[in-house]
Amino acid sequence: MRKLGFVGGTGPESTMDYYQMIISKYQEKTGNNEELPELLINSINMYKIFALLEDGKTEELADYLTEAVQTLEKAGADFVVLTANTAHIVFDQVQQRVNVPMISMVEETYNHTKEMGLEKIGLLGTKFTMENDFFQKPFLAGEKTVVVPNPSEQQYLHEKIVDELEKGIVEDETKQGFLDLVGKMIERDEIEGLILGCTELPLIFKPEDLAIPQLNTTEIHVKKIIEMMFSEK
Repeated sequence: MRKLGFVGGTGPESTMDYYQMIISKYQEKTGNNEELPELLINSINMYKIFALLEDGKTEELADYLTEAVQTLEKAGADFVVLTANTAHIVFDQVQQRVNVPMISMVEETYNHTKEMGLEKIGLLGTKFTMENDFFQKPFLAGEKTVVVPNPSEQQYLHEKIVDELEKGIVEDETKQGFLDLVGKMIERDEIEGLILGCTELPLIFKPEDLAIPQLNTTEIHVKKIIEMMFSEK
C-alpha cells in the first residue's frame, strides 16, 4: 500500500472533505468499514498563499509549497497531493523540486472532461484560478474551450469564497447569486459543463442544482488518489 501525504489547510473545510472522502472511498475499495488508510497530513496557512499571490510572489509561493511537500516526503509519503485548486498555480515548479511523485488536480480534471466528451466548459474558482491560465493549459492543448466569468463576476465570486465558503459559511443569498451567474454563463457562453475549480464550491453547488454536469475537482482528485494508494510502488 502506497502512503499518501497531503498538503491541507487550503482551506480547512476542504481538508476535512478530502479526509472524509478518502476514508469513504478507501473503505469502499477494500469492502471493509473497519479498515482505515494510513496517511500523512501537513496543514499549512491558506491566508499566506492568498497574500503571496496578491503580491505576485509566485516564486515564494513555490518555495512555501515545496517545503510543505518535502516535509511529507521526509515523513515517509510515497506520493503527495495539493488539496487546493489555487495552489496548482505553481504545481509544476513544486514537482520539479521534489523527489516524491505528485498528482495534479488540474490534469485529472482535464482527463475527466475528455472522458465525458465535453468541449466547452465553464470554470469557477478564486480570482487567482480564474485570471491565470494554469488551469486552462491542458484544455487548450486538447483543443477544448474553458470559459471564465467576466472580471466583475470573478471579483464577486472571489470575495464570497474567501469571506464565506473558506470559513464554512453558506448563505442562501450567496447560493442564489452563484446559480444566477452560472445561468448567465450557460445562456451567454453556451457552456456544456462546469468545473467547480475551488474545493469549497461543493458547499454551494449540489448535483440537482444545474442542468449541466458539474465537475467536482475534489471527487475527481480523490478517485485518482485511491487508485494510486493501491498501485504498486
